[in-house]
Amino acid sequence: MPTKRQLPTARLRRLAREMRRLRSEAGLTREEIAASTAINQATLYRLEYAKGRPQKRTLLTLLKEYGVEEAERDAILALSSQADEQGWLRPYHADLPDELVGYISFESEARSVRNYESLFIPGLLQTEDYARATVSRGVGPGVTAKQVDQRVQARLERQVVFTKDTPLELWAIVDEAALRRVVGGPAVMTEQLRHLLKVAVEPHVMLQVIPFSSGAHPGMPGSFVLMDFSDPEDPELVYIDSMAGDLFLEAEEDVRRYDQIFDHLRALAASPDDSLNLIASAVCENT
Repeated sequence: MPTKRQLPTARLRRLAREMRRLRSEAGLTREEIAASTAINQATLYRLEYAKGRPQKRTLLTLLKEYGVEEAERDAILALSSQADEQGWLRPYHADLPDELVGYISFESEARSVRNYESLFIPGLLQTEDYARATVSRGVGPGVTAKQVDQRVQARLERQVVFTKDTPLELWAIVDEAALRRVVGGPAVMTEQLRHLLKVAVEPHVMLQVIPFSSGAHPGMPGSFVLMDFSDPEDPELVYIDSMAGDLFLEAEEDVRRYDQIFDHLRALAASPDDSLNLIASAVCENT
């Protein structure tokens, strides 16, 4: 059986960035470190780009080589010990796709999420019946009922981010098409829309709709998520889910581009009050 690859976590990404910084500040190349420590360059690359968590022995060797003092060394060792933690994950979710596990790990640690959806209600705002209808149709042939149940349960458990001491801040923008497409039948869709009317007035949720009357807009090519983290050392992260696969982007130019697209969509969308009116009108059409 193939070894399950290291899943990304915000802490692992932070540790990798710290290791790159320390080596850079020490003025050393990976080739030089490999020559002086016998730690091969492939291992160094994996550690510096969040491909795996270092063994404690390897980490101690590197920190000594970089001249890291005791207080900073202890902080990095503590970060490394927590780097694999997937606090949200339940044992019976072990079969979830790696990309989904990685996404939820980041989402669970995010301070705020900006989510644009062109065809679906955002996952954090879905009801169970709506989620089941989208998962059943959206995961492809050959998926068992048990796997559908696991993915639906995972989607619902994601919503615990709203019940934390400091709830996740969600700014969701949806195209009107997501309101008008009857997913799961009229009763399921009506329940979903009424749920949106309820959660949209929560202080940690901002919901806007881009009406059909707005015409073409920059969000039409597809959905995306922007995540922001409480720790200033954790840069924003972009997540894109497409037919070609899931993609995480953290390069500054990519984040800036999606920041600008989201700002454009926010300005184009109806105001929060007018968006609630659009949702209410969609409820009336389904009843």
